[in-house]
Parts: sequence; structure tokens; C-alpha cells
Amino acid sequence: MKTNQVELLAPAGNMAALHAAVAGGADAVYLGLETFNARRGADNFTLETLREACDFAHLRGVSIYVTMNTIILPDEVGEALECVRQAYRAGADGFIVQDIGLAAEISRTLPEASLHLSTQMNTHNLAGVRAAARLGAERITLAREVSLDEIALLCAAAAEEGMEVEVFAHGALCVCYSGQCFMSSMIGGRSANRGMCAQACRLPYELQNKALQKSLPSPGDHLLSPQDLCTVDRVDDLVAAGVASLKIEGRMKSPEYVFAVTSVYRKALDAALAKENAAITDADRDRLTDAFSRGFTTAYLDGKRGNDIMSYQRPNNRGLFLGRVDEVRDGAAYLKSAHALAEGDVLEFWTRKGNGTLTLGPVRTDKKGRYHLPLEGKTRTVKAGDRVFRVRSAEAAFEDDAREPRVPLVGTATLHIGEPLRMEFRPAAEADIEGAPRTTLAVARRLQAAFPDGVSGVAEGAPVEAARTRAVSFDDVAAHIDRLGNTPYQLVNLTIDMDDGVGIGFSALHGVRAAALDVLTEALTAEGHGRTLPRTTPREPLPAARPTGCRVAVTVTNPACARAAKRAGAHLIYVPALNYRRGEAVIAGQKNAAAEQAGYPKGCIPIMPVADHEAIGGAREAVVDADVWKYAAEGKPLLAESLGAMERASEEGALLDVGSHVPITNGLSLAVASEFGAARVWLSPELTLRQIEEVAKDAPVELGVLLIGAQELMVTEHCMLMSQGPCDENCAECPRRKSPHVLKDRKGYEFPVVTDAMGRSHLYNAVELDIASSMPELLAAGISSYMVDATLMNAEETAHAVGRAIRALHVAQNDGNAIAKMPNTTSGHLYRGVS
Repeated sequence: MKTNQVELLAPAGNMAALHAAVAGGADAVYLGLETFNARRGADNFTLETLREACDFAHLRGVSIYVTMNTIILPDEVGEALECVRQAYRAGADGFIVQDIGLAAEISRTLPEASLHLSTQMNTHNLAGVRAAARLGAERITLAREVSLDEIALLCAAAAEEGMEVEVFAHGALCVCYSGQCFMSSMIGGRSANRGMCAQACRLPYELQNKALQKSLPSPGDHLLSPQDLCTVDRVDDLVAAGVASLKIEGRMKSPEYVFAVTSVYRKALDAALAKENAAITDADRDRLTDAFSRGFTTAYLDGKRGNDIMSYQRPNNRGLFLGRVDEVRDGAAYLKSAHALAEGDVLEFWTRKGNGTLTLGPVRTDKKGRYHLPLEGKTRTVKAGDRVFRVRSAEAAFEDDAREPRVPLVGTATLHIGEPLRMEFRPAAEADIEGAPRTTLAVARRLQAAFPDGVSGVAEGAPVEAARTRAVSFDDVAAHIDRLGNTPYQLVNLTIDMDDGVGIGFSALHGVRAAALDVLTEALTAEGHGRTLPRTTPREPLPAARPTGCRVAVTVTNPACARAAKRAGAHLIYVPALNYRRGEAVIAGQKNAAAEQAGYPKGCIPIMPVADHEAIGGAREAVVDADVWKYAAEGKPLLAESLGAMERASEEGALLDVGSHVPITNGLSLAVASEFGAARVWLSPELTLRQIEEVAKDAPVELGVLLIGAQELMVTEHCMLMSQGPCDENCAECPRRKSPHVLKDRKGYEFPVVTDAMGRSHLYNAVELDIASSMPELLAAGISSYMVDATLMNAEETAHAVGRAIRALHVAQNDGNAIAKMPNTTSGHLYRGVS
């Protein structure tokens, strides 16, 4: 139900938030069901409440998109597809999807539904746009890490493919590229790719230089916590770039947040579409801050990626700054503030001994106009000069009413003696309600766009009779027709064509009015009613791959490790394309001149990076002037770590391997990878052994798993080494990259940090993965390729790890036995699934 030239898309974690989103002026709302959505911690919706939600929204011209933006495990494929079908039957207008297999199958079996690719598909370049078209998508939600220049380029490319582009406009930022974060999963088993992120990125960490054995200075302890995105002053630029939908983040947020943020962006978008200036005021910005703020940034939109986009000091809501305490005496603080306070406001004091909150009682001020704030509990330590923030505004409370916003109607009533009583209602056009509130205008505009040929509800009653005693007046008829208090409608204009001397019971007026409104309601919501589901035919199975043998592979970042791995017996050697660059070979994550003494051996396979932006504007690819694709060639192997790289490899005629950063977790996604030309797929690290067995049954490609090495937890556009001080972003000469760094958590675990040639950081697990002892089971499951990731190893360690993998393979093949498990290592998710 596309009803506006640029859509405002708001979140809803429950029914009250849905009402708030629509009341705030959203053109569309995205929500999740109880499973398969990336915010499983929200209240979410059942199929029954989804039907109710769709009716509520469609009546007001608002679209409903259902999030299916998680990885799909092997035994969930049928359930996920049926969930989509039943949600479509319940009225859903579109589906936001992460899993490439699910996306392709929705496109194949339910083409009437609108398919949107989630931001978790990591689309940030032209090849990613072409890949989305290949999957049958109607819309792409871009990665948050793209700039305005990139957005314009990608919007134009999407339009050529018949697709739309959606971008995040407001809300929380993940520090990691979406869909690429395994931190919560590997640390605590709660997978961000399954909607259960524990937000480990918001915890305190300490950056340490391991070589110097010292902690490094930083502006705060929350080194992985970005500020919140706020583009309210850039909406006109996003519209000009060709964006079709502006998305507000926040399915875990309150209805108050949803209403406030949606309302402000409705105002900004209306002004941008009308080409008006200066729509947003300081009061609007304060309203956004009041709703929720870790501090605001335009971040990557303006090419920012440094410390100024981070919230190092505080990982949660800091609220609206009110001022500093003027004086403390007699158990109370006195505050002079330009912002009016109200009873029920929640205030937070930032003191040297921590923070304390106060819920404001009856508002009191002294003769100087200062607010009198009684201190108790933790707030007793408040001193003059301490900062005060409002973290919840009582006046911003959202009063939920399922009838609001009401649909403005124009009505006519005909009362001619001897003819049937007749009433007709139609949605008001914008011209009918000029000067009405913004939300009312938005409802009218959407319905007008959704029903360009008009829509109405008509009903007739018994013939009108002449009055036997007292005739009804015009005012009586108008008053009774206008009794719409318990309906979702409001009458903005009523025309009555009535004979003199009419006599009619008011119950007759009420009955015909109700019947006409029922007809109108059904017409407005009919799009989501009575949908029939097409019969599905099974996907034609692809021929099963028949591996000719087992291979041990290794990922290395320098020639010395590559040669050590080859001498140790590695069959395949992978090298990140960025480490092929002259001067960019690194040993154990550090730049080291010794790494340049020899070239890489022949036959190394380049790994295309997770992040590979177009070389325009301020993108790192333009600044560094690096083209990783010069290492790709027709008929030569490469490993793709994104959907876009899969597409480009296919176009270049390269022999394609797919890396674990493209989450392949089921037979459908495996089939899609095969159709893109993949010969080998490195499976997601979030699969258990049992799930690997299921995926491997008659797999159309060879399958591999990470066997030994550090598990990458994050890839970030922001360089984690920046927290120690100013950075000129000359990554080729950066002295910090020449030393080993770790992030140390509260429990003492140390997570290695590596920054690459583009200045992007890679965070690794504190505990090395080693599942070589499970080789017999992996062989039996159908795995034929085994990866040693030597990114954090030197040449000697690489040779030892490869030798261990080779020995584990030979022992398992020769007599079915297993080698011993290495101490102080983890088996990842092989035996403990993700939640």
C-alpha cells in the first residue's frame, strides 16, 4: 500500500506503539511476530493481533511490514515460510528479510507480497543492489555506514532495477556492520542474528596496548557504544538523494518514544516534500532528546567515523540537559532551567560519585524562579555545579486510544419523503480539511493516494415519511448523524438534502449511518481481507555435490605465514584482499616490515572484504584508493564475504567460495549460494553439529567450517584504536597498527583488535576456537573443508595450527579416532546452540 512519494516508517513493539506510530503520522509501520524477528525482546504480535493491527493501519492508509530478519535454522524453514504465508493472509503488506534463502523463496512462492531486504543483509554497494534485484526484492534497507553521496548513487541504481531504497533516519546505531556481529552470540549464546542481542557493545571496556602492557587513555569506558542517529535536519537531503522510505529505529522503545519521534519526523518530511525551510525548531529537537538520546550524530551520513560519533561516557539514555545545580541547602537542590518541569518528570543528577534519579512531585519554585528539587537516597550526594538531565517527561506520556487518529469524513444524507433514507460517507481529501492537524492531513493524503478513484460507503433505509406530529429539524438530523464518538471516524463536512416536514426516528438515522460506515470500513480494509494463498510447488532440488576429498585451508595475512602453512600441508591458502596490498601484510594483526621479505606463494585465494564501498565521496575506498577487485579474475577462485561480493564474483566469472559472513544456515540459503555460482560454502559459526548434519544432506556445494583460530566478532567502520586520542586517518602510516591491542572487559577477558588498511576494525573473541577434536563427527556430518584462521598467529603458530588440523584429519580418516582437545579453547556453538 504505497501511499506517499516518500514514506515515513515507524517501529512498533506492541499494539500501543502501533497506535502511537500512526497517531504520530507514520505512513508505514514495521513490527515483528513472536519468532523470526530481530527484536524478540519486544512484546511483538501474534497472528491474531497482526490482523487487528493491519485493520487498524489499513483503515488509515498505513502499510504494515512484518520483520522476518533473522537467520533461519535448518528445522525452521517450513515454519518460517508458513509464518510468512499466514502473515500475508492476515493483511501484511511486506516482509523484511535477512536470510537469502527465505528471501528467494518468498519471491518464488508468494510474489504478491512485497519483499524488503533487511539492513542485516549488509547492502552498501552497487553489486549489492544488483544482488537484491536477483533475489526479487522490491526494497533494500541500506547499511547504516553509507554516506549521502553513496545513498544517492545506490538509489539511482536501485531505481534502474525497479526497486526502492530505505535508510535509517533516527535511533540507535550498532557499532558493527549489521548482520556481522557475533559478540553477544559467542560470549553468552544470545545471537543478534536471532533477535536476542545482549548488547555486549554497551558494556565498559578498556583499550590496552599488549606490547607495552599498559592501558590507554580514553574519554570514557564504553568504547563500543555509538551515539544515536538523528537526521532530522538532513531529511531534505535524503529526499533529494532519492530515498523512498525514512526508517525510525525503536521496536524496543516505549509508545511515548515512538509518538514523539514519529511526530517530529512527520513535520520534517512534510516540509521537505513541500520544499519548505526551517521546519524544525529547537523545541522539536528537545522533544527528540527528551524521548531518548545517547547524544545525537549524523555519523556515516556525513562521512563521520571517529570519536565524535561515539558515546564513550554513557551507553544509555542521557535525556535532555536542564542545567547545573545552582545551590544545595536544607535537603534540596535549586535549579534554574529554561525548560519547564512538570510533576512526574524523572530527573537524573550526574555527580562525581555516580548518578541518582528523582521523580518530581508537585512543582515548586523559589523567589528567583529556581526549581526546588528535594534530595533523598542516592541524590543526597548532589553538589552545586552537578549536571541535571530529564530522562522522562511526564507531559510526553502517550494516551493510547485505538480510535485515534480518526479518519476525516465527508458525508451526505438524503431525506426525501417517500424515498429511502440514504447516507454516503467518503474519506475527506486534503482540500476538504485545509488547516487541520498534521496527522489528520496525513491520513487524508494517504487514503487519497491509496484510492485515487475514490472510495465510499453507502447505505439506505426505509422510505422517509412525513411527520405525524413534530417534524425533525435540520440540526437534529446533523447532530445524530455526527454521533461518531465510538467509531474511528470524524465528520468534517456533512451535506443534508432534506424535505420540509420530515418525520423520522433517530434510531433509523443511527442504523443507516452505522451501515454506511461498515461498508466504508470494509472498503478501506479490503486489501488485507480475503487473501488467497497460491499453491506452492517444491523447489527443484539441485544435484548433490560429491567432494573428491577433504581439504585443510588457512587464512593468512602475510607471506611468511602463507609459506609456513603450505609447508605444513595446507591445501588452500586464503588471503584477505587488503593484505595483498604493498605494505599491508600484517603478522598477528600488526603491521610489520618483516612481513614484506617475500611474496605470497602462487595459488592464494583472495578474500573480498565484508565492507567494500563504492569509491566515491569520503568513502575509505576513495580516500585510500584501493580496488580489491583487481585481484579477481575469470576462472580464478575468490571468497566472497557479502551478498554483493557474491553477485560481483558471479558477474566476473570467478570461481566462488562463500564465507561465513554471509549467514548460510539452511538448505534454502545453500541453494541460493549455489545458484550464484558457489562451489564451496563456509557455514555460519552459529550452527550446531546436528544442524550442520541437516544442512549437509545432499548439499549442492562443498561445505566448510572454521576449525581452529580466532573467531571474528565484529567488523566496524569506526576504528577502535581512535579512542586513545586524535587520529589523522592515514591508516597506511598509523603507528598504532604496529602494536597489538585488546579490549579488556570487566571479567578480565581480552578481545584482540585489528584495524585494516581501510581503517576498519575487526574485533576477535578472547578465547580461541578449536574443534579439531571433533573431526570424526564433522567428517560424518558431511564437512569436507576445514579452516585454520591464522590472522592472529605468527609463522610458527600458523604451522603448528595447520599441522594440528592435518593430523586431526588423518587420524579421523584412518581409524575414526579424535585428537585431544586443546586447553583454554572453545568449541563455539558446535554443541551449544544459539538462543
